[in-house]
Amino acid sequence: MALKHPTELADPGKAADFPITVDEFIRFRDFFHQKIGIQFAESKRYFVDKRIAERARIKGCESFADYFRMLRFDTSGGETQQLINLLTVNETYFFRENYQLEALVQFVLPEIAARKRPGDTIRIWSLPCSTGEEPYSIAISVLESWPESDQYQVEILGSDVDTRVLGSAQAGVYGERSLQNVGPDLRTRYFRKLAGEHQIISELRESIEFFQLNLSSKKEMSRYRNVDIIFCRNLLIYFDDVSRREAVESIFESLTPGGFVFLGHSESMSRMSSLFSPRRLGDCTVYQRPLEVR
Repeated sequence: MALKHPTELADPGKAADFPITVDEFIRFRDFFHQKIGIQFAESKRYFVDKRIAERARIKGCESFADYFRMLRFDTSGGETQQLINLLTVNETYFFRENYQLEALVQFVLPEIAARKRPGDTIRIWSLPCSTGEEPYSIAISVLESWPESDQYQVEILGSDVDTRVLGSAQAGVYGERSLQNVGPDLRTRYFRKLAGEHQIISELRESIEFFQLNLSSKKEMSRYRNVDIIFCRNLLIYFDDVSRREAVESIFESLTPGGFVFLGHSESMSRMSSLFSPRRLGDCTVYQRPLEVR
């Protein structure tokens, strides 16, 4: 086998048996960015090229141009969704960044509840929810650690742009890696064993509403209002500045005045928008939509 020049190896389009030129990659990157707001860096070329080639072969396309033409005129949206499912990374597990869940039950929920009456609805939205570990972790934390949970109608929503992970979230079946932070008591109360894996009990699965949603679509986001708390962790870092600002504005509109946003530990709202006020609650910083002045 002949050695290849380093510059050839550095170009994923040349290394692959389904060549994609730099210009074609840029065209696709812009198309995908327009669809869901995520813009892939050059360093992601191998990852992107490989998945485009996979879908192109399945659809019988002999070149990137053939596949991209089909994608652009995909009126049903089915092929576009298949590619979105392949290109969005979903890496999560139960009680990830648990200090935020502790802040939720110790500080945020009591503050939200203080502005409501017993029996009122408190809405919590996991965006994106991936395969469901986050919304289920929120539900378990509320049930286990917030004494007033039975005095309010707590609604938990979970949305994602990836239809494949939504199916997994609704099924609620997980392996040991997802449950690495779940102790034996919680496993007994909230899971049942299922063919070597673990499934969330039906009562909890049925209590969470899962649905598809594209955060970069203002039209889709406009359907959801009066949310008290939004978890949007480790997503906005993949957006460019314009898409990120628009997404933050949509989140702001979805929240009730005084509502809170949880971001990932490496994210900072102050670098994205001045719409929210930072609050240090417990061991984490959360961001609040200011209360309306009456």
